[in-house]
Amino acid sequence: MREYDGGGGSGSSRAERELPPQSPEEQARAICLRLLTGTPRTRRQLADALAKRGIPEEVSDEVLSRFEEVGLIDDAAFAGAWVESRHHGRGLARRALARELRTKGVDSALVDEALGRLDSEQEEETARELVARKLRSTRGLERDRRIRRLAGMLARKGYPEGMALRVVRQALESEGEDTEDLGFGTD
Repeated sequence: MREYDGGGGSGSSRAERELPPQSPEEQARAICLRLLTGTPRTRRQLADALAKRGIPEEVSDEVLSRFEEVGLIDDAAFAGAWVESRHHGRGLARRALARELRTKGVDSALVDEALGRLDSEQEEETARELVARKLRSTRGLERDRRIRRLAGMLARKGYPEGMALRVVRQALESEGEDTEDLGFGTD
């Protein structure tokens, strides 16, 4: 009795029926296209992925440069979209956004340019909104604990200490909390 070989008929293995091996350039293009299908990525993220898969650096550079030429990789656009999305979606401040972009390999000049679109007033307004949302869950806690919790939340999102304490103080004052003895963030 003959075993069923999966439909090949000639007993050939699956590997033998696959496409012929690709050149490193073809492999690099395929990897980049697959990675870019799911989400935009920076040039460095793609370069790291290619290196991890054993693509030679010169091949990687050539393919990535071509992708930049045709607009498939655009670190400036990536940085701008990242800042917009993460500031409005997660409430992250400039410092946290800069850290995230740098870890993704975005050049410092592009980071500064993207963050330049965020003005201080907009950043402070976002901090106020974050505190207003969290304020309700801190009711019933002692004042100092509320301050620590609210200011800590803003600090984790990258807001400067002075701004965080000022916004928290103002929010607590609007609820009728006495903040005279705190001595921080007075206007």
